[in-house]
Amino acid sequence: MRRISRRTALAGAAGTRLMGAETMQAPENRGSIRLGIIGAGARGQYVGGHMARDGRARVTAVCDLFDDRIEQAKKIVPGAGAAKVYKDYRQVLDDKEVDAVLIATPVYLHPEMFEAAVAAGKHVYCEKPAGMDVAGVQRLMQAGRKADPRKVIQFGFQQRFSPEYLKARELVAAGRLGELKILMSFWILGMSPRLAPPAAQPYPELPEEMRRVRLWTRWRELSGGDIVECDCHGLDTLNWFAGGHPVSALGKGGLRYPIFYGNITSDHYDIIFSYPNGAEGYLISARAACGFRDVREQFYGSKGVLETARTYYRLHGPVAAARLANDDQLEDTSMIEKFSSRREITIDAVEAFFTAIAEGQQRNMSQDAGLSTLTSILGRMAFELKREVTWEEMLRTG
Repeated sequence: MRRISRRTALAGAAGTRLMGAETMQAPENRGSIRLGIIGAGARGQYVGGHMARDGRARVTAVCDLFDDRIEQAKKIVPGAGAAKVYKDYRQVLDDKEVDAVLIATPVYLHPEMFEAAVAAGKHVYCEKPAGMDVAGVQRLMQAGRKADPRKVIQFGFQQRFSPEYLKARELVAAGRLGELKILMSFWILGMSPRLAPPAAQPYPELPEEMRRVRLWTRWRELSGGDIVECDCHGLDTLNWFAGGHPVSALGKGGLRYPIFYGNITSDHYDIIFSYPNGAEGYLISARAACGFRDVREQFYGSKGVLETARTYYRLHGPVAAARLANDDQLEDTSMIEKFSSRREITIDAVEAFFTAIAEGQQRNMSQDAGLSTLTSILGRMAFELKREVTWEEMLRTG
């Protein structure tokens, strides 16, 4: 498979979500942190919009390979209309009027751009994951270890900054579940599958090389596949709650529906991860299988069960031994504690990023982000090889 040159794809579209309507209260010292957006696709516009609305930041630079993405960002992201425009991310990093950067580009570019951003002395908010293969992730982690400790380095694993997830993690650490033995991540995304080929290929006006960059999620060598590009969120949460990464993985997956552009080899996964303390983590993933969405985690212990999601957490205890009118009606019989999220958790992550910068807090997420991405790659290898794969074997592929 022909690889796309680094020069061709210095920046590109990223993400699939549209701009939301959530707002954040603007603190004082408005606009003192100068922000450069590298990658002005849907995700760059979404996260960049929340960053611009934080109040402590102002957008001074926007960079993307595609003119229409830049124009969209200038209209959607507050203040971006007056920002300088670049086509080469290195120009953003050379700009002395940029203090912090958002990297929201195709996954395979993350290691290169992160390494350069760290070397340029910027605060970095990099979208997940840390890379598409072991070599790239190791490159990013090595750069992270060399980073100036005064610079804030954060990744788009939003769950780690949600008050609800943080509270749930405290419950586990405090022993409210007993010994944690089973961890589950459900990553079921909506969208109905396409059953017939489209009348024409997308973006027919673009050369094939540029079209692949524009539609990078459809190519395994650009995105890492769905398990790396998307399911890494849930696996990061499992690692976080387990207190470390797994030692091996065993699983399966495949394509239930045909693809008509790209080379992605699976639209569903069922992976079992073995952790050092004997706990097992399960990833149950499917996309474009039906118009249904179910994204959450569950944690099982001897004393209870905890369920987390982007909109709530729920703590359940043992059900009474007495026969119930409906044995499946657990919420009223086993619920101990429930709390709903007050806002979209990306806002919590953005707020934490700028608070750390403004208050001089030390934060470097590069190692945790790298380990969670490697966990996703471990799961991908288990599916592809159709056997158990150890952590050490996975690392040797780098």
